[in-house]
Amino acid sequence: MPGIEEVVDGVYRRTIAGGRVIGLGDPAAAPLLGADPAAADAHLARDPMLGPLVAARPRLRVPGTVDGGELAIRAVLGQQVSLAAARTLAARLVAAAGEPLAEPVGGLTHVWPRPEAIVAAAPLLGMPRARQRAVAALAHALADGLRLERGRDARAELLALPGVGPWTAEYIAMRALGDPDAWLPTDLGVRHGLARLGVGVEAAEAWRPFRAHAVIHLWSSA
Repeated sequence: MPGIEEVVDGVYRRTIAGGRVIGLGDPAAAPLLGADPAAADAHLARDPMLGPLVAARPRLRVPGTVDGGELAIRAVLGQQVSLAAARTLAARLVAAAGEPLAEPVGGLTHVWPRPEAIVAAAPLLGMPRARQRAVAALAHALADGLRLERGRDARAELLALPGVGPWTAEYIAMRALGDPDAWLPTDLGVRHGLARLGVGVEAAEAWRPFRAHAVIHLWSSA
């Protein structure tokens, strides 16, 4: 996302709250790497269908996040649009409401906006009104104390918000809440991955309790 993240010479870095810039070697960036996939690999490798995907990409991780609220807002921005369009909307939000760094660092210019600023900026993002309301409602909830952090199941709170459906709640559970069994059966990439394996969604029952890791392998193979 322009202003917040960049990759230079194969090295990823980003801004975080407080105006800091971190790379993957920084301890503050550890949540980006998600959980160690060893147990998931051992379980999924035994599956006759998914096993070859695990063998092709051992230790493939479910990516995490340094900010559950940021990830959730970006997930809502990305609903029913292309990745390029979602990136444009997120960049527009950062430019409109993000906190500028005291001094830019390369292409890094801002810190992700606070929830209150997102509420004010939502009507300016050039989205359908239903999605504007969804972004504003989620930002309101974050400002009021909604916690999206590893080890916490916030699905019910998310699904109670307008414009947040099962796909979005499960995606947030997978990456922000750290649920290794989060599952996205309606996701297009997952469907394509399943079709390539010649199986239906019922095959995922054998992948419990690591279906989130299966999602990453299916995405990578699609």
